Amino acid sequence: MPSEHPRYQKLTVQGTTYETLLTGKFLRRKPWSQPDPGSVACVIPGMILRVSVRPGQRVCKGDPLVTLEAMKMQNDVLSPVDGTVKSVAVAVGTQVAKGQVMLVIASSP
Repeated sequence: MPSEHPRYQKLTVQGTTYETLLTGKFLRRKPWSQPDPGSVACVIPGMILRVSVRPGQRVCKGDPLVTLEAMKMQNDVLSPVDGTVKSVAVAVGTQVAKGQVMLVIASSP
């Protein structure tokens, strides 16, 4: 029998509906949105050691874009798509934070 408690909300997970109390953190969460495949964001904080591309340059999936030093390791960031580099937002020596967009690639069909 469903509860008549005013704070209970219906939540559907994989086709099953539940009545539950939703936490404030859940109610304030940022809505999910489809990530842009051409937006290349930093996955770990670090420093840019090398920028291998420039705006207008064509790249193929897997081509190196930048080299990032994080936790004393050098990491090559590779292109996730085929396309043309639209913009580069970092330079050698730039400190980048997790989630910061480093490059934007306009993907080719």
